[in-house]
Amino acid sequence: MIRLSCCAFPASRLRVFWFLELRLYIIPRRVSVIMPALQIVNYPHPALRWKSKPVKSITPELRDIVRKMFDLMYEARGIGLAANQVALPYRLFVINLTSDPNEPDEEFVFINPEITKRKGTAEGEEGCLSLPQVYGDVKRSEEITVEAYDLNGQLFEITLDDLAARAVQHEHDHIEGIMFPDRMVEAKRNEIDVLIADFESEFRHKQETGEYPPDEEIRNQLAQLEQELG
Repeated sequence: MIRLSCCAFPASRLRVFWFLELRLYIIPRRVSVIMPALQIVNYPHPALRWKSKPVKSITPELRDIVRKMFDLMYEARGIGLAANQVALPYRLFVINLTSDPNEPDEEFVFINPEITKRKGTAEGEEGCLSLPQVYGDVKRSEEITVEAYDLNGQLFEITLDDLAARAVQHEHDHIEGIMFPDRMVEAKRNEIDVLIADFESEFRHKQETGEYPPDEEIRNQLAQLEQELG
């Protein structure tokens, strides 16, 4: 998630190209694994450092996951959310720069996204729903081109700049197991280290009280979900 903004994907700065011959399979089936109830997890949950596995098909379960991710994102007043942030090892994220559930036309789903082109550099403040109330300046490419699949299994290419480019790069980092403080220069990162340490202590306390299982058990759960993905 990038810090809330009222900006949307501006039509004049967004170019989308559809590749009709390339699609993911759409499969009307139920997977055998029991999907856990989704919630946004905080640092240092192991899922946040998990490099996500590509999605191979669009299933009813995946559509349900995407819808719930949007709902959780809106509840937290975010503008983007990656599957890692709800403890799922899937290569996808959702974005709505308006953060408004009444603006469904601004909802974008990126499945198996790849950033294919980068241009320029810009610095801006970022935050994260998995590190609430922690912010820091991060340098990102000013303009990017991304290829991804949508929920219809259709491959598309999109060129973005400004906040849209920053949001996509931030969420793309998440599915690589990277968080925004990792991108900060050391001097600025040091300023928020105390806040990050507080999240570490809180998470470990929840593990001690049984609210979360040990890290190794969580990693085993993530690996099982990966196997079910195919």
